Amino acid sequence: MTNQQHVSARRRSSFLIAAAMITGALVAALGLQSWVSTASTTRPRPASLTLDQSLTDGREQVRPSRADAGADHRGPLGVEGGSVPAGATVFDDAIPAVANLDPDLLAALRRAASAARTDGVEFVVNSGWRSPAYQDHLLQEAIAKYGSAEEAARWVATADTSPHVAGKAIDLGPVDATPWLAEHGAAYGLCQIYRNEPWHYELRPEAVEQGCPAMYADPSQDPRMQK
Repeated sequence: MTNQQHVSARRRSSFLIAAAMITGALVAALGLQSWVSTASTTRPRPASLTLDQSLTDGREQVRPSRADAGADHRGPLGVEGGSVPAGATVFDDAIPAVANLDPDLLAALRRAASAARTDGVEFVVNSGWRSPAYQDHLLQEAIAKYGSAEEAARWVATADTSPHVAGKAIDLGPVDATPWLAEHGAAYGLCQIYRNEPWHYELRPEAVEQGCPAMYADPSQDPRMQK
């Protein structure tokens, strides 16, 4: 082999090596891109909650007295009529169910809620002030559910007698709020009125000194409901 032939052979060999390296790099790059694409399409994505789910999951079971079919719209059976959006607190002045409560009751609730918060307990408003139309709606639902006006009266008052319509009662949750109120509520004048409704509280100012009065078995035993 002449010197010129030897140089030419070396050049061809270098060219073939370079071509092989470039081809290998391209194959590797294409393989990586394919793996990334496959991984991105097969990797499970974290589930995302809707706004409604994030607000309501885990809470509905602690709202025993709430009947809020109209909670998501305005009008006499919606928020304007006393239905309560999920997660409402006694500090939510923009919600009529809170803002229309008796001022003395609301002040006592806010003092109690602030104290409960230091113990790690948050009050959630399930129901507060209600319009007469909304109260009538709840009563009709109760009659349909329990089968008679007499049985429904153990749970829901008429619009004429309901302390909710007068802004003098509130239904509170969640489940850890009611034990806290049972222990500490009297110090703020807040009393459970009915044994069958551990979530229903009213203001009894004398309870601060004398303790809460004896409870009625249910609203049908309350003389105020006999009008």
